[in-house]
Amino acid sequence: MTSFVNVKYPAEHPGVVRVESALAAAGHLKKQVSGARGLATLLLAAMVAAATVVAYQVMDSVAEGHLLVIWIALWAIAFAALALFAGVARRLAARAVQSLNAWSNAIAQARADVRLWEAARADPRVMADLQVAIARRENVTDALEAASPTVPTSSQKPASRIKWDLGRVLRQYPSYRI
Repeated sequence: MTSFVNVKYPAEHPGVVRVESALAAAGHLKKQVSGARGLATLLLAAMVAAATVVAYQVMDSVAEGHLLVIWIALWAIAFAALALFAGVARRLAARAVQSLNAWSNAIAQARADVRLWEAARADPRVMADLQVAIARRENVTDALEAASPTVPTSSQKPASRIKWDLGRVLRQYPSYRI
């Protein structure tokens, strides 16, 4: 007589499934904490930790019999500090992220300007394009000067003016970064 036994084994190991879900949760947490919100959370935690340490140092001199009261007061101070510093930390983090973004954009623009200038020095076609753009800019500037005499005129030499106007011309075309 023959008997069949059908045992169903899982296709995936349960430990592997748990590790994959933990890694996915960590990746999701990283996306949530990045940017100004994460920086605000970090600054808030630092401020609360500093206030908690100061409160603990002040309350450390109290007798051992009042330890429960001390811990309740310490946590009350910690939660009050969370409520007090939340807005300040959020604004400080937003300013820090904004200034870092502006700084990195300025560095990227400067690098792009240098690369384009080096390409223009090496390739006469690119230099001709830049000279046409500078000439257009000068025509617009001359038209504006003729319309309103309050615009100051430039007293630089024409040869050095190409390099001087390069930054202004390149800022008109921010998408053409090399």
